[in-house]
Amino acid sequence: MKKTLVLGASDNPARYSFRAVHQLRQHGHEVVPVGIRKGQVAGLAIHTDRPPEADIDTVTLYVGPQNQPAWYDYILDLNPKRIIFNPGTENAELEKLAQQRGIRTEEACTLVMLSIGNY
Repeated sequence: MKKTLVLGASDNPARYSFRAVHQLRQHGHEVVPVGIRKGQVAGLAIHTDRPPEADIDTVTLYVGPQNQPAWYDYILDLNPKRIIFNPGTENAELEKLAQQRGIRTEEACTLVMLSIGNY
């Protein structure tokens, strides 16, 4: 299973990141929720710092491109195998930085990928 860091995690059931954490767990993936507000989602505490994580396979983004620069170093230093840019998070600058480090990038929807077995 793919250890996934959900950046932009929220305890608000109306948010796609909330659904993503739940669906990832239902599919058996280890999830690290990181957000700007403390809370819980799918029984997991939302980290509001930048937790040092090892063996991250995927970072899935739920943070708009205007707020991503503050996270660039953290995301890239995790050295994930891939970064998923969910709808509304597309960012050519971060994609280029990631690709320069050998990190695969995808503009896709985590929820759709999980639902069709393409995660």
